[in-house]
Amino acid sequence: MTSTSSPIRPLDPTDPTALHEQAAAQIRRAIAEGQAAPGERLPPARDLAAVLGVNRNTVLRALRLLREEGVVEFRRGRGITVTAAPQAAALVAAARDLLAQARRNGYDRDDLIRLIQDLPDP
Repeated sequence: MTSTSSPIRPLDPTDPTALHEQAAAQIRRAIAEGQAAPGERLPPARDLAAVLGVNRNTVLRALRLLREEGVVEFRRGRGITVTAAPQAAALVAAARDLLAQARRNGYDRDDLIRLIQDLPDP
């Protein structure tokens, strides 16, 4: 999971989602997309913080969330290791179900995308 090939992007300070939750989401996504596999070590928190554009404590808080989810584990002297890939399968299944429901109601993929884009952020 390097800054040059990683899908991790700087966080959006205007987003109402807490920065540590945004950071956790970015790291979760990178792992789900194969940037780090189970058993591999993540870069140090200071490196992740530089890529995300936040301070190290924000990244550490995000990593603690991921540890609670069972995605990473902290090992003394060995850094932070990926233990499991987050499952995007549930999200993909929900998206497929939504698309199928839209089609049953006369909407195509583009109509559904426009509907989603017009929704206010939660």
